[in-house]
Amino acid sequence: MEQLVTVVTTISDWLWGVPIISLLVLSGLYLTIRLGFFQFRYPLYIMQQTLGSVFKKPKGEGDISPRQALTSALSSTIGAANIIGVPAAIMFGGPGAIFWMWVIAVVGMAIKFSESVLAVRYREKNETGEFVGGPVYYMAKGLKLKWLASWFAFALMIELIPSIMVQGNAVSSAVRETFNGNTLVTGIIVAGLVALVVFGGMKRIAKVTEVIVPAMALVYVGAGFIIVLMNFSQIPEVLGLIFSYAFQPMAALGGFAGAAIAETIRWGFARGLYSNEAGLGTAPIAHAAAQTDHPVRQGFWAVIGIVIDTLIICSTTAFVVLSSGVWTRADAMNDPAALTTIAFQQYFGYTGSLLVTISLIFFVLSTIIVIIFYGSRQAEYLFGLKAGFLMKVVYIGSIVIGAIGGAQMIWNFLDLMLAMILIPNMIAVLMLSGEVKRLTTEFFTSEKYYKKDVAEKKAS
Repeated sequence: MEQLVTVVTTISDWLWGVPIISLLVLSGLYLTIRLGFFQFRYPLYIMQQTLGSVFKKPKGEGDISPRQALTSALSSTIGAANIIGVPAAIMFGGPGAIFWMWVIAVVGMAIKFSESVLAVRYREKNETGEFVGGPVYYMAKGLKLKWLASWFAFALMIELIPSIMVQGNAVSSAVRETFNGNTLVTGIIVAGLVALVVFGGMKRIAKVTEVIVPAMALVYVGAGFIIVLMNFSQIPEVLGLIFSYAFQPMAALGGFAGAAIAETIRWGFARGLYSNEAGLGTAPIAHAAAQTDHPVRQGFWAVIGIVIDTLIICSTTAFVVLSSGVWTRADAMNDPAALTTIAFQQYFGYTGSLLVTISLIFFVLSTIIVIIFYGSRQAEYLFGLKAGFLMKVVYIGSIVIGAIGGAQMIWNFLDLMLAMILIPNMIAVLMLSGEVKRLTTEFFTSEKYYKKDVAEKKAS
């Protein structure tokens, strides 16, 4: 068994290195060019149509508001990666990795936009009258490849079991370290709270995430912003580190071992892609349920998801770690994941470490809630509504198993299983990019959408 784990780990490490990063970067560049650099041409308009319209009544039909679809999608992307993944990227790739994280975020917008446009374009209603959509629907209806849709649905449904175990373990570990809590009790309490939400359907999930996600993001980003302001004089130096070492190797410094340019780019790209999940095909499942009058309008909300997740929250962590100087500590390389907590503790004492722990717990909790919804939708697609209910029970049981550290052996298969859903999804998005292009052109040239919005803006 150990030999199998070694082989799987070697294969997944190789896959998640140059092959998958190249696939995502090149796909993002291709889609950016094919869609006419829309994220660079219309940033203010995209802002107005999303964050600028949160208090307006949504247009079109759907089960949840576009804002709720965004917070649900963000629930699965905002998590441990934003808090403990960013300092790891800095320690292994240097400060320049943050520049490449920003680059891939902007390029990844075209991927996430395309996924969500396709999810709304090919969505349908299930037996209970709810809107359902995502990769399985655009593979089956858009590409007419039902076998690929079934592959994706089955792979995602199974992949989420170890994924939920890892999330459950992250919560129980955080509670044990900060509050000396019992891992089994923590697992049972978390499972109970999650069950109350997920068995209430998409509308209840949306109502919970639209409260948790903005509240915790504001608390975390707000506290991080205070640290950056306290180190205001360091900002030019931090920006200098990020931009200058994006294009040249950095020598060892304190606890930092040094990094070659290839490692800097790789870690920056990897952190950006892992954090915002562009290409995985999960966020479109949430966006498919949104009220909208055109697929492209909902695609804008997916773009804003990357802005919030990577450009705001990940950048906050990066600036806190770099401006506080914790990354140059002699023991920094021993536990890069702890650097954010150390930085917060340095400025706010015990309250700071408590804030990071509580943020992490809530981020992980909301992640579990939404990915259980994603998984149950895949079971529903393959085997019907009853199977969706059954998978929710399996996933909730996985929280408890993960919390006590059970089944750690299968966690090693996680990255390989993620590749099994990402690759077919990216193939589908690229093959359907012509439809995304058609819908985007239609939206920006029609008197019913972009031109009407611009005219109304001028009139007001």
